[in-house]
Amino acid sequence: MRLGSGTFAACCVAIEVLGTAVFLRGFFPAPVRSSARTEHKEPPAPEPSAGASSNWTKLPPPLFSKVVIVLIDALRDDFVFGAKGVKFMPYTTYLVEKGAAHSFVAEAKPPTVTMPRIKALMTGSLPGFVDVVRNLNSPALLEDNVIKQAKAAGKRIIFYGDETWVKLFPKHFVEYDGTTSFFVSDYTEVDNNVTRHLDKVLKRGDWDILILHYLGLDHIGHISGPYSPLIGRKLSEMDSVLMKIHTALLSKERESSLPNLLVLCGDHGMSETGSHGASSTEEVNTPLVLISTAFERRPGDTRLPKHVQQTDLAATLAIGLGLPIPKDSVGSFLFPIVEGKSMREQLRFLHLNTVQLSKLLQENVPSYAKDPGFEQFKMSEKLHGNWIKLYLEENHSEVLFNLGTKVLRQYLDAMKILSLSLSTQVAQYDLYSMVVGTVMVVEVLTLLLLSIPQALCRKAQLEVPLSSPVFSLLFYLMFLVLSAVHVIVCTSAESSCYFCSLSWLAAGAVMLLISALLCAIVSALTKVFMDGSFLSKSPAHPDSRWSELDLLILFGTLGHVVSLGASSFVEEEHQTWYFLVNTLCLALSQEIYRSYFLGDSCEPQCHFPMDQGFDSLAPALQDRTGGGVSEHDKVHEGPSPFELLRGHERWMVLASPWLILTCCRLLRSLNQTGVQWAHRPDLGHWLTSSDHKAELSILAALSLLIIFVLVQRGCSSVSKAALALGLLGVYCYRAAIGNVLFPWQQGNRDISKGIIEARFVYVFVLGILFTGTKDLLKSQVLAADRKTKTVGLWEIYSGLVLLAALLFRPHNLPVLAFSLLIQTIMTKFIWKPLKHDAAEITVMHYWFGQAFFYFQGNSNNIATVDISAGFVGLDTYVEIPAMFLTAFGTYAGPVLWASHLVHFLSSQTSSSSALSHACFCYALICSIPVSTYIIFVTSLRYHLFIWSVFSPKLLYEGMHLLITAAICVFFTAMDQTSLTKS
Repeated sequence: MRLGSGTFAACCVAIEVLGTAVFLRGFFPAPVRSSARTEHKEPPAPEPSAGASSNWTKLPPPLFSKVVIVLIDALRDDFVFGAKGVKFMPYTTYLVEKGAAHSFVAEAKPPTVTMPRIKALMTGSLPGFVDVVRNLNSPALLEDNVIKQAKAAGKRIIFYGDETWVKLFPKHFVEYDGTTSFFVSDYTEVDNNVTRHLDKVLKRGDWDILILHYLGLDHIGHISGPYSPLIGRKLSEMDSVLMKIHTALLSKERESSLPNLLVLCGDHGMSETGSHGASSTEEVNTPLVLISTAFERRPGDTRLPKHVQQTDLAATLAIGLGLPIPKDSVGSFLFPIVEGKSMREQLRFLHLNTVQLSKLLQENVPSYAKDPGFEQFKMSEKLHGNWIKLYLEENHSEVLFNLGTKVLRQYLDAMKILSLSLSTQVAQYDLYSMVVGTVMVVEVLTLLLLSIPQALCRKAQLEVPLSSPVFSLLFYLMFLVLSAVHVIVCTSAESSCYFCSLSWLAAGAVMLLISALLCAIVSALTKVFMDGSFLSKSPAHPDSRWSELDLLILFGTLGHVVSLGASSFVEEEHQTWYFLVNTLCLALSQEIYRSYFLGDSCEPQCHFPMDQGFDSLAPALQDRTGGGVSEHDKVHEGPSPFELLRGHERWMVLASPWLILTCCRLLRSLNQTGVQWAHRPDLGHWLTSSDHKAELSILAALSLLIIFVLVQRGCSSVSKAALALGLLGVYCYRAAIGNVLFPWQQGNRDISKGIIEARFVYVFVLGILFTGTKDLLKSQVLAADRKTKTVGLWEIYSGLVLLAALLFRPHNLPVLAFSLLIQTIMTKFIWKPLKHDAAEITVMHYWFGQAFFYFQGNSNNIATVDISAGFVGLDTYVEIPAMFLTAFGTYAGPVLWASHLVHFLSSQTSSSSALSHACFCYALICSIPVSTYIIFVTSLRYHLFIWSVFSPKLLYEGMHLLITAAICVFFTAMDQTSLTKS
């Protein structure tokens, strides 16, 4: 069966997406869990005894009557314990420094997003990294947790705030009012909807636990960062809320024999850019303040915040409420809350926590008996029994006190070691699913590499041996072997496996696909060795050599792929792409100067002449990949392309690489990204500060004007008007939400959500996209001229540019303007004069697309994803539009460069093979790093930085591959249009 190169590449990428999805499902597994069912109630561990009988076989009574948990989303530790806390939260600062409170700095493990952090706070377990994705649509929490235990014990729980809690704990609250957590434009009403219930509920006594989750601080961070003046106002508002709650709890203690407890905490911190998700100090360090009259301090008693784990709160709340500690908890309770209790009670609490941790260790670590924490626990338990024996003998001597102190110290050490051991056992990988996914991805890459000679031939078609597997012994043998392996693995696996949980029909289809791919690889490999044409640049001409640009593309791609095996290079991947595009500019400069000064005396590189409309693309590519070349197909010999240019155009050609280098250098100064230098001030931080709003307004307006000038040249008159009004609407939207100013505007008095302005722009985006789509359909159905198709593609490109301008933050609009400027320069002064072929032009577009991904301020940290882009123009959270807008805002660079590539190749050549070659090259150059990185991650799965560095990058690669699949489908559709016309 013969397929076009583009169609074949699109199918390969689709299969690669499937393989990557299977791999991701196996790589992000379920964390450490207890094998005991949560419905099964186990009696609490009895107090250890040494010969004497103990009467402590029940859970200790609760320490507190009522518990109020105030969770402030994105509350950094320095917002409470630092200068901001002193200035904006005076009441809380007083309680921390002089009041009846214990304060801690709780470390949140990555991923630092809301849903996994709520899980950690309530279960004490470490959620899997895949919860970053599930954070968008939280399912019900089935693990053992404090909320579930409290409900089972008859506690009445009231909740107000982030609706994530309602999804995680359905039917657990006697009263609740959830607010949408993803509508980041709202930082006022979202908190007012929580506070409005306080006066009423604090006067009532028909509840035991009150949970308040405030989102406004997090939304302010996403909109304007941690240094916005809005941060101080929100902290003051939260301080007033805490004072109101604390005062009400103090007044209610007269009616109860037990004290009340107020807990102030954050789910995660806030990065220097206002986002979260990664593992920087600002994102993982959160305040944890426990306030109760039970913690009264003596004069002169200074309590500095101690560093603890966020998972410790679950065990602490369970002890405080008289509940069993959640079975999956890896945390240790905060000992200061029981310091006022008797020695026997303190030892009882410590024993319960260490027993729970030791059981979890036994169920998840085969060699648990040799664990230092387990050995310490057994020794502590034995000494505890001796202490109980002395205590029951009513021996109250100093020996009893010293032995009790020793046992207490040993319990604390054992608890700490056990907690650390369990935290390092964060997951059990699903290796079978990982291997299946890896095999599929590697097979696709191998097939793409072996198909290069056929895919880049003149006809851009290749023979896919679909019929051979049906009659191939290898196919059936491979399928039988895979089926046998599947049966063995799935019947003997001790842990759950995702691939084994699939139906036999689905698993069989995957095994058939793997077997068919193997047969196709063998067939392609045989053909390559028979032809012997894989490694030569021009198989028809063995003497032809690789150009400097070809070598740069080859070694640059290989160098980037190899660098992905090092954590430092993954963290600073933007430096790799900056280096590659800068080196590319220097190589282009060398090629321009050689062509200009040496003219036709330089050795031809077998390229097609761009100035002649790509007319010789097909013969040139035929020359590169084999087959006869007729006299008509040879590169035109005539005047040099530079001789056809006028004087000023020649100077522009000579200067163009240096202009591009200058643009790239300016863009590097706009956004510091990565890890090592992300904290350093950059031009973006300077522009977004409230003191430089006028400068930002001027820069944004100038960038929008440049965007209009560069984009309107290829649009119809109607689209030009729509583009102008749309760009004006972009500025109006940013002015409405307070990012920029109009000349007549004073201050931020008229700040709104900008919903009307954003929807105004969306109308023009959809209008331009509709006009472009209409022209494309017209060019296909009515067989119109090539100009109609070219205009249609440019209008689709223009609509995407307008959408990107709306979603980009104002200080990033120069990134979009420079992107368009570089595309214009390279189109007019590099690609046309220099006779590059479709493969080289595709790689250049890909490299610049990747560089602009990082110029936007993105990195391989999840924290740099600007989720506020997903809510532009939305007044409520709508999942699909929000996810689409967030993805487009993040990957706007690669998408815009890819769409420009489609338009450029379609406008410059009438050959139907150019788009097929481009699609194949684009799929290949994207598949190489994805496949290699999957192998790297598998081999480095026990690396120290696997969760903080390699895992986020894996998610980025998976998403990039999905977007590449969509781009290849678009390439193929445009290629089919060309074939239909021809």
